[in-house]
Amino acid sequence: MEKRGRILTGDRPTGKLHLGHYVGSLANRVRLQDEYDCYFIIADYHVLTTAYERPASIGDSVRDLVLDYLSVGIDPDRSTIYLQSLVPEVCELFLLFGMLVSVPRLQRVPTLKDVIRDLQLDSASYGLLGYPVLQAADITMVRAHLVPVGKDQSSHLEVTRELARRFNELYGEVFPVPETLIGEVPTLVGTNGKSKMSKSLNNAILLTDDASALRQKVMGMYTDPTRLRATDPGHVEGNPVFDYHEAFNDRSDEVAELKERYRAGRVGDVEVKRSLVDALERFLAPVRARRAEYEGRPHLVDDVIQVGSRRAQGEARETLRLVREAMGLTYYSSRRFEHGQC
Repeated sequence: MEKRGRILTGDRPTGKLHLGHYVGSLANRVRLQDEYDCYFIIADYHVLTTAYERPASIGDSVRDLVLDYLSVGIDPDRSTIYLQSLVPEVCELFLLFGMLVSVPRLQRVPTLKDVIRDLQLDSASYGLLGYPVLQAADITMVRAHLVPVGKDQSSHLEVTRELARRFNELYGEVFPVPETLIGEVPTLVGTNGKSKMSKSLNNAILLTDDASALRQKVMGMYTDPTRLRATDPGHVEGNPVFDYHEAFNDRSDEVAELKERYRAGRVGDVEVKRSLVDALERFLAPVRARRAEYEGRPHLVDDVIQVGSRRAQGEARETLRLVREAMGLTYYSSRRFEHGQC
């Protein structure tokens, strides 16, 4: 089957992934890896934009991230999984793109203010301000056509699209202008029902949660605050328990029946949550089993990273060759040095 184009997406290695990551992007990655030439980046440089004081802790998170990828069905034989810092060519493209974007434009990225607020920073560092530019370099370094992301990252992709267009207008067509693909469930609310799922907010169900942890988290989930008794008519819309049923319960008839009974006051929250526990266990049990299998192969993660990073670096070097030629940055080429012409 001929593939349609190239995908680049990935994650910062900040810990184990959760259900929000799955519906936001991972499900699309698994689905698309046979249709597209897929590159999945482990973006360790990006971690340093907010956690520069403890870089030594990143290594364990890199391993967890690769295991999460493999456990949900990303296949390193069909896709390229690579570590950002093992492809240093991206730093050169990041530098060149930095010349093509203004500080005010980056300050308008909506998520920047959110990060500054959440981390209680006085202002953004140069690296944090340039986060979308480095992301643009990641995407264009492999000349990607499509980027599956969570809804909160879509504003960053606009910077990538602008930079690709700007470069092509100035120097000639080198980069595809990538399209954004947002998951079928753009944002999965956390178990507290008050904000999106996040490890830092302690409202996440991890892909690695065992049956006991899963049950405890689901049974404590926020539901309909207006419903005082099981016989009261309840609201399905905006109810996190039903949002999770829609996303993960593979028995659609069961979900429809629970909704009907809930609206009519003929089922309690406990039964709805127990049904959700069963549905999530059906989803997570094989994920956990695959992870345990991969964890039993001690050199697997290293091999996946090394092979994928070499493959990605080959693409990066070709991209930089095209970029330098387009910009005219070949006036002192390596060939002239090799032949003693300089």
